[in-house]
Amino acid sequence: MRKRHFRPLALTTLAALLSVSALAQTAELSKPVPFDPLTRKGTLPNGMTYYVRKNTEPKNRAHLMLATRVGAVLEDDAENGLAHFTEHMAFNGTKNFPKNELVSFLQKNGIKFGDDLNAFTSFDQTVYMLPVPTDSQAVFRRAFDVLEDWAHNLLMDEEEINKERGVILEELRGGKGAQQRMRDKFFPIILNGSQYAKRNVIGTEEILKNFKPETIRNFYKTWYRPDLQALIAVGDFDVDAVEKIIKDQFGAIPAVSNAKPRTDYEIPVHPGTKVAIVTDSEQPNTIIQVLHKHPKLMEKTLADSRELIKRNLFNAMFNTRLQDLTKTADPPFLGGGGGLGGFIGKYDAFTIGVAVKSGAQERGLKAVLDEAARIQKFGFVATELDRAKQQLLTGTEKRFKEKDKTASQQLAFQYVSNFVDGASSIGIETYFPFVQAQLPGITLAEVNAIAAKYITKENRAVIVMGPEKDKDKLPTESQLLGWIDNAGKDVTAYVDEVVTAPLLATAPKAGKVTSKKAIAELGVTELTLSNGLRVVLKPTDFKNDEILISAYSPGGTSLYSMKDYFNADYSNGLAIQSGVADFSQKQLRKYLTGKVANVSPYVGELSEGFGGSASPKDLETALQLLYAYVTKPRKDPDVVKGYLSNERDGLEQQEATPQPQKVFYDTLTAVLGGYNPRRMPMKPADIDKISLDPSMKIYDERFGNASDFTYFFVGNFKVEEITPL
Repeated sequence: MRKRHFRPLALTTLAALLSVSALAQTAELSKPVPFDPLTRKGTLPNGMTYYVRKNTEPKNRAHLMLATRVGAVLEDDAENGLAHFTEHMAFNGTKNFPKNELVSFLQKNGIKFGDDLNAFTSFDQTVYMLPVPTDSQAVFRRAFDVLEDWAHNLLMDEEEINKERGVILEELRGGKGAQQRMRDKFFPIILNGSQYAKRNVIGTEEILKNFKPETIRNFYKTWYRPDLQALIAVGDFDVDAVEKIIKDQFGAIPAVSNAKPRTDYEIPVHPGTKVAIVTDSEQPNTIIQVLHKHPKLMEKTLADSRELIKRNLFNAMFNTRLQDLTKTADPPFLGGGGGLGGFIGKYDAFTIGVAVKSGAQERGLKAVLDEAARIQKFGFVATELDRAKQQLLTGTEKRFKEKDKTASQQLAFQYVSNFVDGASSIGIETYFPFVQAQLPGITLAEVNAIAAKYITKENRAVIVMGPEKDKDKLPTESQLLGWIDNAGKDVTAYVDEVVTAPLLATAPKAGKVTSKKAIAELGVTELTLSNGLRVVLKPTDFKNDEILISAYSPGGTSLYSMKDYFNADYSNGLAIQSGVADFSQKQLRKYLTGKVANVSPYVGELSEGFGGSASPKDLETALQLLYAYVTKPRKDPDVVKGYLSNERDGLEQQEATPQPQKVFYDTLTAVLGGYNPRRMPMKPADIDKISLDPSMKIYDERFGNASDFTYFFVGNFKVEEITPL
């Protein structure tokens, strides 16, 4: 809807915040999802959509984009790859910037091609990105000429087209890795012969070499038109002035009469299960995915928004359970994950995926399918849902607190999704109160119902990707279907280990500040504590709800001989896997749910220390966690055994199926390092050199001396408030 009159932004924001509480309380879920009140969205008479938003992060910069609902799926057979080729031609001559003048002009003004100036093409969209300075009005204004040229003024010169063929053919060659080769095999199967299955975005060598220039010109003329385009401008500028530029300049682009309809292609529904088993000589391990395909949930009403919240809760709990399965002495798989989310085009999918251990395909797949079946049969438990709600609320609250620190590029991509996919752009000022209002009323039964609704036997697909050398060891289609059908028959109800104890059983004895020094030129305060530990404090306003934590001590693995090298190198990893004090890693994760407090130790070659972050309100928790890692590291033999087992299995799979890129970098590192044993790639046998007790002894040596450490805190705090902590 085109708006002609706007209230000042401050009043608009205030009105939005006042109305939100009423919206959340009444929960009129049948109403449409409101659009972000801080963003101007309109449609020009020619059909072009525009989004304009003032945002000062970063200052004196703007992120401009041209989004088109044009991608590979719109290509005819003779045009395969030309949507992507068109994207390339946008940088090879336009009406106002012939030949290479566009790239030259922008680079002269500090805009780097590839880093800043860029574009991408997928099945359903092509998007052009142009970050520009706004403190130079000449450059800023000229940027809109670039966007207009992309929209309808590409020259498509035959000489430039022929030059670009080689560039894209090289991109085609470089992109033909294991993943692409396998995808080309399984896409036609799982996408059931749809238009998506017939396109690969990059195109084919035959067409790229031989298409006539007129073919790509016709593609551009047919599809690059205002009704399929959106102009997006987010940045540090005057909104009224930018909107006027858009209306005057882009409103003058003529609409296309008798335009070819833009088809939203469907993926035909099929009974039962489609199975694709593919191999490649460069695929290091076996991965199995089960996809349950469904029409995409379009977020049109607040009821849809509530449904997406439920999905987020479900996905978080499901993935936590799968992660917990690896915290045993004998994990059933290397890694697993899944959930309900976007798939392709107008489709969602409930996906369950697992990277299996060598020779354990059935066990690995059964483990993830059993967990899904357990949820279908027994559901989640109330304490799991409580934690998931806490985590979702905390994450949303953090976004709300950082609303004035959100990068312009991030906002711009939200509007791309709104235009291309129909995703909502509700605005965090509206969304956070909505989440606050909805979470308490979302029941366990509602979330549990997702499994029954979306884990189905119809319109299902299974993909197995494995090493070529294991081709004869991979399961057959009938074996896979049998494993899937038999999953969950013996599952029992889940038992949640609820943690109620404090992280530290007894509070640490407070030390004293023995010296305090302000370094004005750096804006820092340096403290020395009674235990010899140094602390450097730097208050900043870069983020509203974040304090960065770092600690450093000289030392690291360089202090140890090769006999102890791997124990030293893995010492921090084993400490992390084991948890702290009386908390296993699983229990610690549950304890930290709903808190923004992340701290973990590291051991490098020349130093050791900590890295992490916290919100101001959870800084004390982060400090307690840090204190526990130093004074109360824990040993968990079972979890460490499973962790090292998976590490070894992963190395064995890599060694059995060398990947060219990894071989190159391993060789480069070895040569540059003079073939020093510490510069050689790790081998499976090296895992056998790691033991829990010697490794944790080294950990204690590296972290036990507080006087050897300097701690750095940077973020939103006051020195006088943080010092007592």
